[in-house]
Amino acid sequence: MNTNIENNINKNSSGNASNSADVLIIGGGTAGLTAAIYVQRAGKQAIIFEKTAVGGQIINAQKIDNFPGMPGTSGVDFAIKLYRQAMDLGTKVVYAQIDKIKSDGKNVTIFSEDKNEKWQGKSLIIATGASHRKMKVDGEEELIGHGISMCAACDGNFYKGKEVAVYGGGNTALQDAIYLSNIAKKVYVIHRRNEFRAEQILQKQIKKIENIETILDVTIQKVQKLNDRIGLTIVNKGNKGNKSSKIKEVDGLFLAIGMEPNTEKFSELLDLDENGYIVANEDTKTKISNVFVAGDCRTKNVRQLTTATADGTIAAINACKIK
Repeated sequence: MNTNIENNINKNSSGNASNSADVLIIGGGTAGLTAAIYVQRAGKQAIIFEKTAVGGQIINAQKIDNFPGMPGTSGVDFAIKLYRQAMDLGTKVVYAQIDKIKSDGKNVTIFSEDKNEKWQGKSLIIATGASHRKMKVDGEEELIGHGISMCAACDGNFYKGKEVAVYGGGNTALQDAIYLSNIAKKVYVIHRRNEFRAEQILQKQIKKIENIETILDVTIQKVQKLNDRIGLTIVNKGNKGNKSSKIKEVDGLFLAIGMEPNTEKFSELLDLDENGYIVANEDTKTKISNVFVAGDCRTKNVRQLTTATADGTIAAINACKIK
């Protein structure tokens, strides 16, 4: 599937944004676009800053079945509708890499080195999201969206009755395996250690599921297309430290090796937790009164499309209260 939303959205369609607005929003994914909609509906002006293209991670989903009222919608279609809704309300978009932010308690200023510009707003919403950690092996980039998926809940149904693998050893990996076991004929769970990091209750659960098989103490060092399937080059160490490898063929591979929040540029101004997520509660408020955070870059237990829209809504309502 072509996941490049730039083929569907004209970057120039957003008009010319001035260098000031009521609410500045960094990130044009689901949380950021939702926030913009609520800001505009409140009679305020929002500017979204996006370094590449709007849409966020959801554009990689072939089909969305877990968003209420919109079953079967593709990720690209969802993002386009959200974008157009925000644009119709008057949202402005600036395509720029934001490198630095400052706040004096009354106004927030953000800076872009590549454009040599700065913008000022009464409040700021950070909605930069998080990126799925990748294997960084040969063949991976070419197969993402074409046999390699980051989301079992999004793409699992495409593998009904087929053989799939899940790469990872934490809670997400085992939860994905359990979910996929109800859809796929066979699920292999591949992990680089000789034991899982997931909760014991999940480890006990997968042992009871007949169509789940675990492959431990190995790494995937290459992926390649083999006709209509994917070949995984799996490498393990023998008892004497001798490496051996084999190719495992599956119909799909699901990566569950963690997330990396896109928050590094904000570490000097805001508090980050040990994993790099911006510290904020469900009210989306940070330690700075006029800076808010929404979506997957925030400290939270659940990161889904529905929680991103909820965060965007709450952040926008709070941001609009700043005088």
